Amino acid sequence: MEHRIGDERIIRLVRKRLKAGVLENGELSVSETGTPQGSVASPLFANVYLRYVFDLWANRWRRREAKGNLIILRYADDIVVGFEHEADARRFWDAMRLRLEEFSLALHPDKTRLLEFGRYAVVNRQRRGLGRPETFAFLGFIFICGRSRRGAFQLQRKTRGDRMRAKLRQVKEELRRRMHDLIPVQGRWLKQVVRGYFAYHAVPTNSRVLGAFRYHVTDLWRRTLRRRSQKDAMTWERMSRLADAWLPQPRILHPWPDQRFAVKHPR
Repeated sequence: MEHRIGDERIIRLVRKRLKAGVLENGELSVSETGTPQGSVASPLFANVYLRYVFDLWANRWRRREAKGNLIILRYADDIVVGFEHEADARRFWDAMRLRLEEFSLALHPDKTRLLEFGRYAVVNRQRRGLGRPETFAFLGFIFICGRSRRGAFQLQRKTRGDRMRAKLRQVKEELRRRMHDLIPVQGRWLKQVVRGYFAYHAVPTNSRVLGAFRYHVTDLWRRTLRRRSQKDAMTWERMSRLADAWLPQPRILHPWPDQRFAVKHPR
C-alpha cells in the first residue's frame, strides 16, 4: 500500500488496524501476522494483497501458459477458476500453490479441489460410467450442473442449507427477544429480514429455497405468538393471513445475465 499511497496518515491508520486485534467474549487476541479476523477492514486488505499476489500473476499465467480458455472469479479470498482442459487445471494448481507459498499463504486443504463441471460434464461422466457431476459452494450458493425444462444444460444455484439454518436460528433468537412486541412491530422487522434475504438469494433456479425460507420464518413467528399466552388460538389460517400482510412473496430479483444486460428499445 505504501507503493500506491503517499499519504502517511492513511498508512498509519492501516498499521493501527493491523495491530488492533479482536475482542471476543471479553478477551483480546492479537495476531502477529495477517489481518484481524472479523474486522471490517480485513476484506479490503485481502483484496489489495491478492491483487498483486494472485490477480496480476493469474492473468499473466493465462496469457503465457494456458492452452485453452480460462475463467477466473475471485471475491476476497474465495476463488473459482474454470479451465477448458484438465491439463491446464493441474498445471495451474501446482503453480498457484508455489506462488502463494512465496507470500506466506496456503491453499485450504479441504476447500481446494479439482472437479469436472460444465456443459459437457454429465455426458462425459456417463460415458466413463461415473455418477452425476460434483457440486461446489461459492459465496453462499451451491452450483449444480442441471438441465432446463427443455432438457438443455443449465447452471443452477441453490442456497447452502447450513447458511439458511444459521439465518433461521438468528431469527428465532431475535423473535424470542421481541416476543411481547406488538404484532405490527414484529411484522415490520420480519419484513425487513425477509426482504434482505431475498435481495441476495433471489436468483434463478432458487425459488424453492426462497419459499422454504419464508415458510420457516412464518412458522417461527407463529410459535413465538403462541408462547405469549397458553390460551392463544393462533391457527395456521390466521398466521397465513398475517404473513401475507407483512412478509414479501418470493420472486426472482436477479434474472439471467442475457436478460439483465439486454438492450431494450421501444422500436
